Formats: sequence, structure tokens, C-alpha cells
Amino acid sequence: MDVIIIDDEPYSRVELKHLLEEYKDIKVVGEASSAETGIPLILKNEPQVVFLDIEMPGMNGVELAETLTKLKNKPEIVFATAYPDYAAKAFRVDAIDYLLKPYDEEQLQETIARLQKHLKPEVTIEKQSMKGKLAVQDEDKIVYLQPKEIQYIYREERDTYICTSTKKYISKSPIKELEAKLAGYNFFRVHKSYLVQLSYVNELIPWGNGVYQLKLSGVKEPIPVSRNYVKELRESVEL
Repeated sequence: MDVIIIDDEPYSRVELKHLLEEYKDIKVVGEASSAETGIPLILKNEPQVVFLDIEMPGMNGVELAETLTKLKNKPEIVFATAYPDYAAKAFRVDAIDYLLKPYDEEQLQETIARLQKHLKPEVTIEKQSMKGKLAVQDEDKIVYLQPKEIQYIYREERDTYICTSTKKYISKSPIKELEAKLAGYNFFRVHKSYLVQLSYVNELIPWGNGVYQLKLSGVKEPIPVSRNYVKELRESVEL
């Protein structure tokens, strides 16, 4: 996805650009220090996403977002600000998310996952059937797994574990890379370190303070669910 950053604070632009460059499928195509200089960039590049500060000299971020809703190819808006009091105004202009400065990497990761899910085109069954299998290293050989065999995937320290009903495989691939490969195969990111196959989901269990756990069919250990993913998880699983 193409991204433009609009923020009057140079350090904030540099920090956010650096964090976004960690994602292979994101390209920062422009940045601006004001709404006025950002508008021509948006019209020229037609980005899918604009990360937008709220408090800026001249036209503020909310006013710019309201202007962008009139475009034919309206970008998704993610507000990035040091002021939590603007949240209500942000969502009135249909912003997809609201990030607080200083940036929290886990919160940004959840925002990116939400954008990817929202912008990802639907994958048809015919297209899915044309895809191959997931290759994983198993000691001295390569094993090819059907996506439907995988119950869940999780990251622990520097290793990623791919779990089936019969075996747990170790991979060095980052979880977001595996998530991209398995797009269209009914997987869902429920936590920064967990990716689950929705067809195995049995129970969603409240765990206090807005925290949830997920029970998967054939899996003894409960899977943690970040509170920011609960709503989308339910929308993906429930009729």
C-alpha cells in the first residue's frame, strides 16, 4: 500500500517513516509538513493511506480529512497525534485508526493489520486452489504443508512455530511474512505474536480487563487475543 505522512514535526515524520519501512508491503510515497502542502501530494500520488497529524498550523488534520472524503479515490485516514482528546472527532470523519505519540510499535502493528485486512481484495476459491503449499524446514528435509493443516502460528523470541494437529515446526520467517503468504486461507492475526486458522476456532473466553483468550479445536493451550482485534475477530467468525 502507498502511504503519505503529513505532520508538521520533522522528527515525528522521520520516526513514523522508519517504523513503516519495516513492512515490506508498505511504501511511503511522500511526506508533507502541512495540510496545504499535503493536498497536492495526495492528488498526485493517490495513496491508499494517509497518516495524518491533527494539530498543525493552518488547516488542521480533521479539516483535511473532511476535505479528502470528497475525493473519488478517498484514502484511508490514520490520525497520529499526541492529543488523546481528539479521538471522537477523528472517528466522526471515518478514520480507520488513531495512533498516539510517541508511537508504540505494537499499536502500529495492529493498525497495519487492520489496514491490510480492510484494503485486501477478496480472494476467490478458484484463486485459492491455484496456490501451492507452505514449505517448512524439518531437520534435513523440507515438508510441504496444506494451509488447512495449520491450526495456529506463533512467534517466541527469534523463532516462529507452525503448529498442526500432529507436529510443531520451527521457522525463521517473521510471522507477518507467513501471514502474507497465507492471505486468503482463512487465517486471522489475533495478537502481535499469534496467527490462527479460523476454522479451528471453538470458544472466545473473557479473561478480565478487556483481555480475551481463544480456544481452538484440538489445541490444549489457550491463545491470547489482543483487545483491539476482538471486534474484527468476531465479525470474521460469526454469521
